[in-house]
Amino acid sequence: MLIVMVLGFAVLILITFLAYRHAPPIPSQVVDEQGKRLFSAEDIGKGQEVFLKYGLMDNGSVWGHGAYLGPDYSAEALHRIGEHTAAVIAQRQYRKPLVALTPEKQAAVYAQTAIELKTNRYDAASGTLHLTPPATAAYRQEANYWREYFLDPASNGGLERGLINNPVELQQFTAFVTWTAWAAVTNRPGETHSYTNNFPYDPSVGNRVTPDAVLWSALSLIMLLAGIATVLLIFGKFDYLGWISTEKHVHPHLLPNQASAGQLALVKFFVVVMLLFLMQTLLGGATAHYRAAPDSFYGFQLERIFPSNLTRTWHLQTAVFWIATAYIAAALFLGRSLRTDEPRWLAGSVHLLFGAFVIVIAGSLFGEWAGISQLLDQWWFWLGNQGWEYMELGRLWQYLLIGGLLVWFAILLKLMESSELTDPAVKPLTRMFLFASLAIPMFYLPALFFGAKTNFTVVDTWRFWIIHLWVEGFFEFFVTTMVALMFYQLGLTQRNVALRVVYLDAILYFAGGLIGTGHHWYFTGQTSFNMAMSSMFSTLEVVPLTLLTLDAWAFIRTTRADCDTCGKPVAVPHKWTFYFLMSVGFWNFVGAGICGFLINLPVISYFEVGTQLTPNHGHAAMMGVFGMLALALMIFVVRQTSSDPHWAGIEKYAKVGFWGCNAGLALMLSMSLFPGGVLQVWDVAQHGYWHARSLEYTGSARSRLIEWLRLPGDMVFIIFGVIPLVIVAVKGWLIANKQTAE
Repeated sequence: MLIVMVLGFAVLILITFLAYRHAPPIPSQVVDEQGKRLFSAEDIGKGQEVFLKYGLMDNGSVWGHGAYLGPDYSAEALHRIGEHTAAVIAQRQYRKPLVALTPEKQAAVYAQTAIELKTNRYDAASGTLHLTPPATAAYRQEANYWREYFLDPASNGGLERGLINNPVELQQFTAFVTWTAWAAVTNRPGETHSYTNNFPYDPSVGNRVTPDAVLWSALSLIMLLAGIATVLLIFGKFDYLGWISTEKHVHPHLLPNQASAGQLALVKFFVVVMLLFLMQTLLGGATAHYRAAPDSFYGFQLERIFPSNLTRTWHLQTAVFWIATAYIAAALFLGRSLRTDEPRWLAGSVHLLFGAFVIVIAGSLFGEWAGISQLLDQWWFWLGNQGWEYMELGRLWQYLLIGGLLVWFAILLKLMESSELTDPAVKPLTRMFLFASLAIPMFYLPALFFGAKTNFTVVDTWRFWIIHLWVEGFFEFFVTTMVALMFYQLGLTQRNVALRVVYLDAILYFAGGLIGTGHHWYFTGQTSFNMAMSSMFSTLEVVPLTLLTLDAWAFIRTTRADCDTCGKPVAVPHKWTFYFLMSVGFWNFVGAGICGFLINLPVISYFEVGTQLTPNHGHAAMMGVFGMLALALMIFVVRQTSSDPHWAGIEKYAKVGFWGCNAGLALMLSMSLFPGGVLQVWDVAQHGYWHARSLEYTGSARSRLIEWLRLPGDMVFIIFGVIPLVIVAVKGWLIANKQTAE
């Protein structure tokens, strides 16, 4: 495991280092043909600040990364520059408008347009970028275009009316977008493709898929087949791999209704968890509605109070908060269950930690509203909304969050002191658990490594150290160790069996997941080296996806069977915990495996990134895997703190919630996100990326019908999934309060 981690991090750090060296340069000045300055590096930096300050990464995207309500700003600007250049060439050569030319002459014009735009006119020695006359003319028209875009919520996906009308800010934003368009089309020195590997796809400016993308996509399939074959060989030869220990004395060490005061104090965390879950789903429904009807929320102008960039910001942040909070509370619950007694300080520490998390969560959400509403002036980055997708919370809240996680780890470390463990044999598992727990605050630190003006390529590199490495890597490793502890204490697995699974899963996660982080960087200013490494290794991420709950049905059989040793019935009263874990296995395969692999290869990602197939994968994987795991842990804690009679009154809500969440998610994907994504990728291939992300496509009758078809799944998910589980958490908390008072 250590060898895999060292090698993986070595390559990942090298790729990150190369991102600094090979990021698209930011010119000190951009001039026209006569040498007159158009804008400067300072204007580009301030334009990026405008992009972030107004929450535009939660409206549209740059180089495919961001939200899906608005356009891809770089693709939109690039296409208009290309059309303007083609029109000028047509008049210059044929004295006719472009549309009046024959197909042969149009093809010749577009070929010349591609040559003109792909010629790199950046002088690295002086830091000066020269724009051609057509590009200069297009730039001078851009500010007016974006002023019109921000004016009407119906045409921009539900932004506040007239969001940006300051002429200086519009000019700065235009400078930033023009720079991103230049980097997307101009050939990297010494190469025949742009800084973004020819993304976005737009044949009219010469942007087509590169040979590198085709080659490494093909070779990565070989890596995938080899990885699957290796794992099947291992599991075939070593039949003792897996969670369940067969032919052993199987009876749980953890019994319900024996929770301590500290464990009872943790139940209130899950009330907050489920309220945040409910908030997230309501915000998700509102954000989806903006795609279906951006100008009206059933006759009400919702964008005046909750514009779409705010609802999406909150939707993402509440998702991170409720899932992470569930994991943190469950970890403390399991840590306490390993001890012989409870330290007097535990309950008080839990209350203090709860208060700290409430402050950070509520404060950051309020700050994001204030920041997007432009109420914080120069403090928007620190107290409000940083603007980076998934990392919107202000920098101060990030520091407080890291501090809270370190305090949580200190509590966990003190709680799980070796001398206080009930079973000394569990020490190797607890060491792995603590190692995984420490990684949670430590690997959030890259969120502090950049600012509002940092080169976009560099920011996206560190951003996915969080989004991919923190969430999909170390959170998954953390959850694996936590599930191992849970199964060990329930008597379903022996210590060494659990350790083997933890080590094997870690090897497989990190073998593909560390270097595979770079599959998010194919087209964000990284070189072909990243594409080669990340495409080859990220395919291995598919291999371990079903291992966490490989024995899911064995869990169910175990809870219904007799012990192989003593012949007595096995009493493991956690049916719905295991059912949620079974759904994790299913969505791991469907959401992370099928839907994730579908968009992972460079040649597919080139056409797909930023289309509806991305949230199709995101919803199935984030909710289906991490969300279902969080719900499994919530059900486990509530069951452990409830007596059999109390649980009888709660179980029916857990049952409805299980089926509601899974059915609602399946409907959401099958009726809307997946078909919508396939059709959008088809439009990219037909008309170019800019068109598939434009209002011309997203505002079409067919696209909006597909968005409306998401409504049944959303309603099932919220009404029959989330609300019953909120009731489970509230009832469990009331029972815990009653036991504490007694």
